[in-house]
Amino acid sequence: MNKTVQLSVVIPVLKRTDDLAELYAGYEGALEAIGLSYETIFVVDGGGENAFSELKQIAAANDKVSIVRLAKFFGESVVLSAGFDQARGDLILTLPAYNQVEPESIVNLVETLDACDLAIGRRWPRAGGAFEAMRRKSFHFLLKLLSGEQYNDLGCGVRLFKRKITDEIQLYGDQHRFFPVLANRQGFKVQEVDVKQSPKDEFRGRYRLREYLHRLLDIVTVFFLVRFTKKPLRFFGMVGSLASALGAVVVLTLVIQRMLFGMALADRPALLLGSLLLVLGVQIFALGLIGELIIFTHAGSMKEYTVAEIFSVEHSSGSGSGGDGD
Repeated sequence: MNKTVQLSVVIPVLKRTDDLAELYAGYEGALEAIGLSYETIFVVDGGGENAFSELKQIAAANDKVSIVRLAKFFGESVVLSAGFDQARGDLILTLPAYNQVEPESIVNLVETLDACDLAIGRRWPRAGGAFEAMRRKSFHFLLKLLSGEQYNDLGCGVRLFKRKITDEIQLYGDQHRFFPVLANRQGFKVQEVDVKQSPKDEFRGRYRLREYLHRLLDIVTVFFLVRFTKKPLRFFGMVGSLASALGAVVVLTLVIQRMLFGMALADRPALLLGSLLLVLGVQIFALGLIGELIIFTHAGSMKEYTVAEIFSVEHSSGSGSGGDGD
């Protein structure tokens, strides 16, 4: 299948799936209505025997469908990266392997892409109970507090973007959820687009406490990636300086009390606390210096910018003919 395609559709097949044949039929109708030549790449994470068998039947009846099956469970970020590697289109669309949005809403993202590099779906109006709404708002509020960026539905798997973004951003861990944040940090234009939520979009089960902790740690990770990836000394230096300053104040206070008021230093926990703060501050500051040395060492291979456009005018050099002096 060497036909040129304009749009590559990547569908990660993970633990949560619906009837894939029915789902793809809905997606296919919406993709045909868009009017772009396209391919669909299903990426199966690990086992997925039943899903893989079902997908093989879909691919046998449609030459626009291909399947990538990973050797073991790697997680959604790796699954998406594998799909991006196989994609041939200049535009990439990610869709969930379950009913999350109404397929006809996908065209809303295509219409928006002229004004941005990455269009992300926002399910609206949004169904769900009060607890789910509170959990969702808390997640996005904390993300905005730490990263400075406002989003409303990073859990939506419908995203359309230009291929150049995948050339600049490498997904790992659970960073797929924060793909728009990382793209924005790199200088790409990101825009949320309202899409109609599917009435079948229901979360089956409950999040365990461990999942909430993982999301919190992911947000902290993004905080460092967005703010201090290339300037580690700004964070570690600030924290280390504050700890050292606090320790110095405690120790200096104890020394003044000893010298001027004759107060003994023995058996005073404050002396131990001040000393520990001083040492801890120096160590944290040293971590920042080591980070700066690492960044400096690899600075030649690190790209900190994204070119939006290059404009140049070629001037034709006229061959001036001088007079034939006699």
